[in-house]
Amino acid sequence: MLSSPWIAALAALFVWWFSTGAILLAVRRADQGGPQARLWACLMTLPFLVLGAAGFLDTLGNGTIAGVYVAFLSALALWGWIELTFLTGTITGPVRSDAREGVPEWERFIRAWGTIAYHEMLLAAVFVAMVVLAWGAENHYGMWTFAVLFAARISAKLNLYLGVRKVNVEFIPETLEHLPSHFRTARMNWLFPMSITALSFTAACWLERLLVSEAQADVVGFALLSALSALALLEHWFMVLPLPDEKLWRWMLPERPQPAQATRLSEEVQ
Repeated sequence: MLSSPWIAALAALFVWWFSTGAILLAVRRADQGGPQARLWACLMTLPFLVLGAAGFLDTLGNGTIAGVYVAFLSALALWGWIELTFLTGTITGPVRSDAREGVPEWERFIRAWGTIAYHEMLLAAVFVAMVVLAWGAENHYGMWTFAVLFAARISAKLNLYLGVRKVNVEFIPETLEHLPSHFRTARMNWLFPMSITALSFTAACWLERLLVSEAQADVVGFALLSALSALALLEHWFMVLPLPDEKLWRWMLPERPQPAQATRLSEEVQ
């Protein structure tokens, strides 16, 4: 059953939804507990980082179906823990203040980069390490999983910086309340069509590999990557379409200890 590409795609969809909700839940509860709770949230979830690293290394030479699934989940565990450190404010960047009005564009970009710099450098370092370790290995699916997530994240952050139609800030934690001030709302920006095209092409390439692969492990691996790329593409479309994507996780989260300043920067740019 696990060899079916449909099962693999559904597994990727479920893991994406569940892991995102679990991270948001951990961050929301940490917000309620204060600075110490945020730090403990990262420390208590360190086993996910360790298991992710161990699983990735252990599956490099394992080209079986089980090896592909474990590599995929290991990459998600690594990504999820690093994302948790960002959302709890543990590893972010040197800039922790709102954007300044009237500054030149180059200064605005540097300040926006400063809000996420340490976190992005950590992601880049982990990705480079995964590429080096996976070079010449039999199982590349953990590395490619992290690569898709990393590329989609860079694209999403640049689009938010340049301006998109809908910016959902409902799940922004207290420690990152300065972050939305560095975003823009706009009907369109020059990067968005390129991002959509690149993600569509990526998903199509994985699907093509899936269709021509003969080994069941490769079929499963490319199905997982196809589904993940399609989800990244969907998340980009959520930036411009008036769809209530926040409802996917809102129901499972406790209320904020105090009302958020805003649930959205803008529903629609007229």
